[in-house]
Amino acid sequence: MTAKDKLPRSLADDSAPRFNARESWRIFGIMAEFVEATERLSSIRPAVSIFGSARTPADHMYYMLAEKIARQLSDAGFAVISGGGPGIMEAANKGAYFGKSPSVGLNIQLPMEQGSNPYQDISQTFQHFFARKFMFVKFAAAYVVMPGGFGTLDELLEAMTLIQTRKSRQMPIILVHSPFWKGLMDWIRDRLVAERMINPEDVDLVQVIDKPEEVVEAIFKHYEKRGFAPLPAEHEMMLNL
Repeated sequence: MTAKDKLPRSLADDSAPRFNARESWRIFGIMAEFVEATERLSSIRPAVSIFGSARTPADHMYYMLAEKIARQLSDAGFAVISGGGPGIMEAANKGAYFGKSPSVGLNIQLPMEQGSNPYQDISQTFQHFFARKFMFVKFAAAYVVMPGGFGTLDELLEAMTLIQTRKSRQMPIILVHSPFWKGLMDWIRDRLVAERMINPEDVDLVQVIDKPEEVVEAIFKHYEKRGFAPLPAEHEMMLNL
């Protein structure tokens, strides 16, 4: 049996179009998202991306902790990038909004849950998760990860993967509130390291920190012997994300 015999008839027939017109035009929409967001965010460095749950109410300790961290980062000179929605994303934007540096919201169009919060100096809306996640990575000097659900874990693991595989530059990944993250960190050590799915040193890609001032201190410590801007080799690396 040949490859042509295995393929669906529409794919095997060379005369059939590989993509319909709608699919082709969608590519230009994706390109436009990348171009527009890159131009709007190019002046915000240094910046810290903060991830966390969209479902956390304003009177929750996680919300208040995220707001405090974002305010301290903003006053220390970091733009704060968050998801632009409710919950911890709102807390991060709010803390930065009332600080000295820009509050950036990268909003995503969803059929449920996501609505823009009002605490954004720069607001950019995306239709595609992958374009949005790229911007979180591209402009960040550090990641601060608050408690959250699937979306937060997705963003955390993508950041860890990019740094582990050297597709992105080394930067701090800080998990906030150790009781929340203890089970995950134990599983990483007891399963992934023990069963040789990752190297022992990969655990050191993340730090677990509880106090806002220690989050800021850890970021400055990482960059104390260099500037926050990407080095030439790192800039080239980021072009190939």
